[in-house]
Amino acid sequence: MNLVTGATGLNGKAIMREFARQGHEVRALVRDADRASVAGLDGLAGVELVAGDMRRADTLGAALDGIERVLMISTAADDMTETQCRFIDACRQAGVAHVVKFSGAESNIGYDATKFRFTRMHEEVERYLEAAGMAWTHLRPSQFMQVYLRDAPTIAAEGAFYLALGETELSPVDVEDIAKVAFRLLRDGGHAGESLDMTGPQALTMSDIAALMSRAIGKPVRYVDITPAQRRRNLLASGVPADFVDALDEQLAERLRRPKSRVHLATHDMFGVRPTPFVEFARRHAAMFRGEG
Repeated sequence: MNLVTGATGLNGKAIMREFARQGHEVRALVRDADRASVAGLDGLAGVELVAGDMRRADTLGAALDGIERVLMISTAADDMTETQCRFIDACRQAGVAHVVKFSGAESNIGYDATKFRFTRMHEEVERYLEAAGMAWTHLRPSQFMQVYLRDAPTIAAEGAFYLALGETELSPVDVEDIAKVAFRLLRDGGHAGESLDMTGPQALTMSDIAALMSRAIGKPVRYVDITPAQRRRNLLASGVPADFVDALDEQLAERLRRPKSRVHLATHDMFGVRPTPFVEFARRHAAMFRGEG
């Protein structure tokens, strides 16, 4: 049996759906049964929901019982390192054979992971896991295509989205592609001691993304380049906590310093997953970008 933590989040839900599509059983660790119900996990065939807290080993007995492989996901928060390291300890004590860390790697060439607190935390946890005495694998996707869904309200209302990236390239990857890789990795095992980076199939500026969005939804979409200070004000005004905005400022500053992006599809190829082009992702969500749902 395999276990996935963080199952009610963006990636966790996608991975649960992939297990259900494939007719393969999986256990999902959730902290809140009501949230899992709202997320639709309780209606997925083959998904066993077990309550527990990654930070508290005393709550994890039922979740870890009989588990061979774990995919470890948790929220990007100030306590991510402590949360995941405690969970690694619990996995070792429970006799889990293989922990797959859902990590992250920026696609920008020369990006210094130590300059952004969450990639820095990911690397700290990776090192801890590597020394824990279990088989380990790091699954390291770059930016998710799904982050552009946050811009759907202004795209629908104004035909525009507002970011502070200038002509910087990114190589966003579809969360559905990541879910397919994660499913195969958990089902089949192997790849111990490997770090599996993933990007999407294209290095794109925001102007490129606007053009692809326009083609996908059948209406003009503009990218409006704003200053980092304007972006910060917009995030704070929308209710994003100040400490999280601080982290996003770190990420943005390093992206702007490293404007060229790599494309890395070796992980897609290794697991037989076709890389989703951005235009296909945008077509899949065209109703949202047009303000129709």
